[in-house]
Amino acid sequence: MLTKCKILVAGTAGFCFGVDRAVKIVYNNLNNHNNVVTLGPIIHNQSVVSDFESKGVRAISDISEVKSGQTVIIRSHGVSADVYKRLNELSANVVDATCPFVSRIHKIVNEKSKEGYLVAVAGDRTHPEVIGISGHCESKCYVFSDLEELKRILSETENEKIIFVSQTTFNKHLWEKCREYIHSVRKSALIFDTICDATSKRQEEAISIASKSDKMIIVGGRHSSNTLKLKSICSEYCECYLVESADELYDLNFDGVHYLGISAGASTPAYIIEEVKRAMSEILENKEEEFNFEEAIEQSLKRIYIGARVTGTVTAVNKTEALVDIGTKHTGVIPKDELTDDPSKMPEDIVSVGDEIEVIVLKTNDQEGVDTLSKKQVDAIASFENVVKAHEENTILTGVVTNIVRRGVLVSTNGFKVFIPASQATERRSDNLDDLLNKTVEYKVIEVDRNRNRAVGSIRIIANEKRAEAKAKFFESAEVGKTVTGTVKSITDYGAFVDLGGIDGLVRKADLTWKRIKHPSEVVSVGDEIEVTIKSIDRESEKVSLVYKKDEDNPWTIFDKNYGVGQVITVKIVSITSFGAFAQIIEGIDGLIHISQIANQRVDNVADILSVGQEVEVKITEIDEEKKRISLSIRALLPEPEKEEPAEEEAETDDTDTDEPKVVYSTENPPVEDDEPVEETAEETVEESAEETVEEKADEPVKVTTEEAVEEKVEETSDEKTEEPAGETTEEAVEEKTEETVEETSEDKAE
Repeated sequence: MLTKCKILVAGTAGFCFGVDRAVKIVYNNLNNHNNVVTLGPIIHNQSVVSDFESKGVRAISDISEVKSGQTVIIRSHGVSADVYKRLNELSANVVDATCPFVSRIHKIVNEKSKEGYLVAVAGDRTHPEVIGISGHCESKCYVFSDLEELKRILSETENEKIIFVSQTTFNKHLWEKCREYIHSVRKSALIFDTICDATSKRQEEAISIASKSDKMIIVGGRHSSNTLKLKSICSEYCECYLVESADELYDLNFDGVHYLGISAGASTPAYIIEEVKRAMSEILENKEEEFNFEEAIEQSLKRIYIGARVTGTVTAVNKTEALVDIGTKHTGVIPKDELTDDPSKMPEDIVSVGDEIEVIVLKTNDQEGVDTLSKKQVDAIASFENVVKAHEENTILTGVVTNIVRRGVLVSTNGFKVFIPASQATERRSDNLDDLLNKTVEYKVIEVDRNRNRAVGSIRIIANEKRAEAKAKFFESAEVGKTVTGTVKSITDYGAFVDLGGIDGLVRKADLTWKRIKHPSEVVSVGDEIEVTIKSIDRESEKVSLVYKKDEDNPWTIFDKNYGVGQVITVKIVSITSFGAFAQIIEGIDGLIHISQIANQRVDNVADILSVGQEVEVKITEIDEEKKRISLSIRALLPEPEKEEPAEEEAETDDTDTDEPKVVYSTENPPVEDDEPVEETAEETVEESAEETVEEKADEPVKVTTEEAVEEKVEETSDEKTEEPAGETTEEAVEEKTEETVEETSEDKAE
């Protein structure tokens, strides 16, 4: 005898959105009577297919059966790109009833395969949907139905870029296991959750009912993939029967059943499910129904509108979007940029599967079966109240700069955008606003307009407050000689400004390095973090001078340790003047080879003997530590010139016994009277005078080491003669001074 039984009916039973859409498309095309075909059965339900045939719509198995001008309806499973091409060549009138969720997969695999990705599809490789997906790939496509096949694919594609999608009716629990394994071994792989939301809900609800039931009835076609999966899943919890119509129920045994569950595949019309329910009512006379099927169907078909604020449950999350169940047959999609304005965050950082969230509907698309949603806008409404509160309490807010606009920037805080004018966006007006884009900043709200739902903020206020605090802290501990760390903020021709945290210090060009440089940028760059020493502090004007060069790098320190007077070294000529040549001893230290120390003979032009870049051997003749000058000599290393033998006439004269002196004539010495001095040429007189001057001043060698030292000497002379104009170069001044000495000596000699 039959016992009292409760029937549990799944609310998701019946046509899914894609199938329902495809069936309606066929009925809408019945006006083309006897000239409409479907490429394969429109759904896996013989009852519906038979009804179509009775109305003149027949299913064809191959594209070769299509006739020119015929209307061809592509079923919800979709077809490959090649089929579309062939139908176009046949001039067929194509009506595409492909499920929007399947079309989305086609788009994903086509775009990513063009980018060089391999494609892997979780599903049945013989199923029309999977065949169609493969036909949209531009690269190799793999298909796997279980974890073992997935492992093999991952092993074969170890060094390849790959994406993973699934058949819309794939087993959700198996897909989750596959996802976890992919994440564990190939983090670079892209995974798209493409199981139909309706399929997921149908499977989960069927499992819930099966776990409470003694027996389960699955209504649907025996060739339907999702119906067979539904039966397979539920069979793990209780005994299941698969029926295509109510007539099959009378042959089944329901003795001892206290709870009976009913669910149906996506290709099962509502009227067949209703027939099954009525049949079960007859079989189980004392049944108690726990579920109102009509109300559930009506609820699943509820309509929403743009701007509606609804609550939904997150069903899947990937790298580009989150899928949300909002209680309709449409799939709710939240794109990444409608989850957050923070570019550093991924969708999985914002929401997780199972989260119940509030969203606003941005767009609905019945054709694609998708509702575009925004979580960010809901967050923005609540965020505005926080902005108002922060303004009242003068507290600091944090946000991300999302846009650079004409007069400033927009900062998003939890979805609400605050306008920051350009004058309040940076510390200096000269700073580039573009540098703020996508950066997290702190700001204060300085103005709120509740009526217009707007707010104005200032980043500069926070920066100034922090800088003032840091400046006060710096001066508390700052002292001359202290070493501090700072960041190079800007560079000028005369030095570099260093941000010490609250105050900027200046490192002048001369304090950057011991080397000779043309511009400070040769030593430091903007953004460099450097260690400097405080040279001076003016607390009243808040100016700080800094030194970057280190004492241990002083070239004079290095020179003193390694060189001394009398040492013979090799040097490089770095510049040539009229009075000599400067030679580099070590980097930063030059010595002077005076014109008189270049050769044994008279030198009129230094460039005739030496050239810039030439390496020569010299002797250090003098080091002036106080004035930092070094004298070098090539002449000191040359052999002494041989003395000339006396003329024969002089030898004969010396042998005579006469006491009277006799004059010896030569072509070089014209005859003169005994009582008159020998006249010399002006040129010889000047030369002799110059040589005597050099010899007389042997105790005062030229103490010049570098061009800078010579320049310093000229500056000292210029200071002493302030009444005289200083319009000469260093080399000209020295050369003129030498010429004056020669002229004075020549005049004295002539007298």
